[in-house]
Amino acid sequence: MRMAEEGADIIAVDLAGPLPDSVRYPSATADDFAETVEMVKATGGRIMATAADIRDLDALRTAVDEGVEAYGRLDVIVANAGICVPAPWNEITPESFRDIIDVNVTGTWNTVMAGAQRIIDGGRGGSIILISSYAGVKVQPYMVHYTASKHAVTGMARAFAAELGKHDIRVNSVHPGPVNTPMGGGDMIAALFAAIETNPTLNNMGTPFLPQWACEPEDVAAAVCWLASDESRYVTATRLSVDQGMAQF
Repeated sequence: MRMAEEGADIIAVDLAGPLPDSVRYPSATADDFAETVEMVKATGGRIMATAADIRDLDALRTAVDEGVEAYGRLDVIVANAGICVPAPWNEITPESFRDIIDVNVTGTWNTVMAGAQRIIDGGRGGSIILISSYAGVKVQPYMVHYTASKHAVTGMARAFAAELGKHDIRVNSVHPGPVNTPMGGGDMIAALFAAIETNPTLNNMGTPFLPQWACEPEDVAAAVCWLASDESRYVTATRLSVDQGMAQF
């Protein structure tokens, strides 16, 4: 929404369907996706929406190709999709580990690979923003698989920044702490507290400096829009935290 409000034409991709069985929170639905489309249109913006799984590179490439054909260019990529499953180390199943890596790491790589060449072909440079986590900067207890995946995303951003810089393409990662979304509530929190009980000494890791424990989606969107804009034209290979100071403690 924030991108549309700033005047961007949107190529939107969402699963809009069930998440892997290991995930403890509800996925956005087809109705939610349709509502987002209408909200973008209400701003006067244009949007092309595709329901697809980011683990499917061919589907992402098709969505990007159709969007570029319609709009004539691609300037910004935001790799935002990801999943999180709290569990003590010895309760993580092979299936859950694989789901986290497939979505958070392979899916992020797919998102960049589906569109980066289109930005290069445009010859104008651009910006790629990967959504990591404060768990991509430090340890997130009770989430070995999630921590591994987000460290991979952080490294991926820096590696892409190094190779794409010659095309005037900037690549950065954004590192939210808790965000007030379905991922941060309900069964997800219950699973986290159950994991904390297995090793309470780690509970203080990730204590925020600010009085707010969670930020709002709009706060993360503001950081993303800044990285997408010309105001950050010399910012690349950088980790931008939106975590209330959590990564420091």
